[in-house]
Amino acid sequence: MSSRSWNRVELIGNLTRDPELRYTPNGAAVCTFGLATNRTYVTEGERKEEVDFHRLVSWNKLAELCNQLLKKGTKVFISGRLQTRSWEGNDGQTRQTTEIVVEDMIVLTPRSNGDMETPPPPKEEEAVTVKEEKVEEKEAPKEELKKSKEPAAAEEVSEDLPF
Repeated sequence: MSSRSWNRVELIGNLTRDPELRYTPNGAAVCTFGLATNRTYVTEGERKEEVDFHRLVSWNKLAELCNQLLKKGTKVFISGRLQTRSWEGNDGQTRQTTEIVVEDMIVLTPRSNGDMETPPPPKEEEAVTVKEEKVEEKEAPKEELKKSKEPAAAEEVSEDLPF
């Protein structure tokens, strides 16, 4: 019987600094930022509060979204996994860090009008106009559907579709 492991992190906290977006030599977007979470506990009858600071990293499209939507102080829900990596510094010393790789994010800070943050609309050059057409649909008789043993053929798809 094999044993399973589980690597899952879920946090709600506030950004400690503005996100920093960079690109790898291969062109992948990588965004790093910090998150603070508060925890309270009682010791000797006294309530105490402590803050934990977390390093976070997101990749590709999520990295670009984090850079667009987040700023210092933003409250956010993060779901991801822990990752420890090591590298050799310029001084020849081996360095190591543990960070949270963001896999999902929900912005919890409302905008000034009370709505939750949403991604900005696509840029004009990215926008696609779709013409709505009324299509009359007819339901095939159930008898014919049951009799047919051949797989349904895919409809021809035009190469000009905007999506």
